Amino acid sequence: MNFPTDIKSIKNRIQQIDPVAYGTSRNYLDGKVTYLSPYISRGVISTRQIADIVLQKEYPSHQVVRFIQELAWRDYYQRIWQQLGDEIFEDIRVCHSQIRTSHLPKAIADASTGIEAIDKGIKDLYQTGYMHNHLRMYVASIICNTAQSHWSLPSKWMYYHLLDGDLASNGLSWQWVAGTFSSKKYYCNQENINRFCNTSQTGTFLDLAYTDLPTQQVPSVLKELTIPALSTTLPNKIFPTLDSNLPTFLYHPYHLDSEWKKSIKANRILVLEPSHYREHPVSDKVINFILGLANQIQDLQVFAGEVSELTELRKSKEIVTKEHPAFLHFPGKKEERDWLVPELTGRFNSFFDYWKKAEKFIFSHSTPETKSNNSIPTPGALSL
Repeated sequence: MNFPTDIKSIKNRIQQIDPVAYGTSRNYLDGKVTYLSPYISRGVISTRQIADIVLQKEYPSHQVVRFIQELAWRDYYQRIWQQLGDEIFEDIRVCHSQIRTSHLPKAIADASTGIEAIDKGIKDLYQTGYMHNHLRMYVASIICNTAQSHWSLPSKWMYYHLLDGDLASNGLSWQWVAGTFSSKKYYCNQENINRFCNTSQTGTFLDLAYTDLPTQQVPSVLKELTIPALSTTLPNKIFPTLDSNLPTFLYHPYHLDSEWKKSIKANRILVLEPSHYREHPVSDKVINFILGLANQIQDLQVFAGEVSELTELRKSKEIVTKEHPAFLHFPGKKEERDWLVPELTGRFNSFFDYWKKAEKFIFSHSTPETKSNNSIPTPGALSL
């Protein structure tokens, strides 16, 4: 799977969404997923835009509810980040699990666990910058619950390689698997992996009944540990040229919408802050993807430096950006993002709590017999 950065290709991919097939097959590696998650994460398109396109086709809501719920998971995670701030990077709930290490199993980093689907998925992640959501959950489960590693560093390792890297969705999903953002830990076994990954492997360290998984000893293949080298190479720092008679629109790595205020003549600057990438490093592949999307924004200048260094901004007629928890320190007016349900703000006790409120707005015109049921799927919005 490749991820083009030109707008025409992205729009074509949106038109190919099959929400009904997605709902029935999304957990399978060869399921009808959309491959839109990198563009949602980077703010090229929004959950609201995608939902509108799907709902305008007038499917009965019970046929598309699974798809819409996955869009809702992504917004829910972002709302949690707004509520908790940087607390999402620590255990949200007390961790009662046995933690052996904070490092990454070397077999994971080397894609040499001996489980065919897992090793291939990791190799594909390195090559393409993408991993199917079910595979992400399997990998996180092996690391956190089988190898007994704390989720923090491994989640950074995965985020480093993901084109659709979303700090909230990624970190909170790892915590969901590890049991620090859920009522219990998530386990996978070989039978489940075979079912959804189209393999028939046996005899692995996961070839156990679910009841035996929590009590098994750490497999020998997962005992050797490593600390992955994660660092980001940014473009050379070139200060932008600003016209003080024009407004200045600031972009960041999660706000790369080429349609945003397109008709207004303005200074347009994408700010890539070294301090952000020291805390949340990403690979060269990710940076090149971001720059490819940035190239679609007319007259955009890229500044690889701290926003505080842009002293000329003080002379700008107006400064506007998009709200995001990672860039609250950006100056100027912060516009709201294009939320799936903008009416929903405040605190939510769970995704179920969020969803029951959200669906009343989303499916407000549905007839009672086509309303969704109360079943809530596992989070899959990472790799939509």
